[in-house]
Amino acid sequence: MVRVIGHRGAAGLEPENTLRSIKKANDLGVDQVEIDVRTTRGGHLIVIHDETVDRTTNGHGYVKELTLRELRSLDAGKGEHMPTLEEALRFTQGRLILQIELKVKEATEPVVHLVESLNAEKEVVITSFMHDLLGRVHELNTNLRTGALFFDVQGDVCQRALDVHSKAIHVYYRNVKPKLVEEAHRRGLKIQVWNPDDAEEMMRMIGLSVDGIGTNRPDILLNLLKSMGMR
Repeated sequence: MVRVIGHRGAAGLEPENTLRSIKKANDLGVDQVEIDVRTTRGGHLIVIHDETVDRTTNGHGYVKELTLRELRSLDAGKGEHMPTLEEALRFTQGRLILQIELKVKEATEPVVHLVESLNAEKEVVITSFMHDLLGRVHELNTNLRTGALFFDVQGDVCQRALDVHSKAIHVYYRNVKPKLVEEAHRRGLKIQVWNPDDAEEMMRMIGLSVDGIGTNRPDILLNLLKSMGMR
């Protein structure tokens, strides 16, 4: 079965990386939801993609230079505020898998400790483009699943993932070819793609037998899979 992963919640339908967006993805029936995590000036774990708040909120400035209170006072869309990672994880626990993308090194150990404190090791997947951080996650807790993110697929991406004990590669969909899918599976890795947002591209990914599809429009993907008898 192809796993349906809501990107930043359901970012094509609701303000990205907010509880509203995560809840929308859950209501639609996704299997997994992806969010991005950074740290505040005081070291709190906050859910936001960019290094600044300018694009996604009514505020200005770098996330790392703002306090949790300052960040929480901002409008992240439709009156939503930025959730902490703990808020997001407490919502997803018992409902769906939370895919946590590490955007900064400083978030690595605090994320692992939070997951452990909530006994949520089996309910999260930790991903990053910074693969050394995934190796550090494995050092801290061998029970945590990780996935190595890739945009380009130059060189042996499967080996790069295996080197940091990742169980999956997550690749930009336009760069995924049949040979890569076959190679990942041959080497015991899952392969998930991001982020086709129209039915035609989603169909192409399904045809390649990928294990999961991340998308800003999980509603389109779910309807497509239902029409194909795959849900």
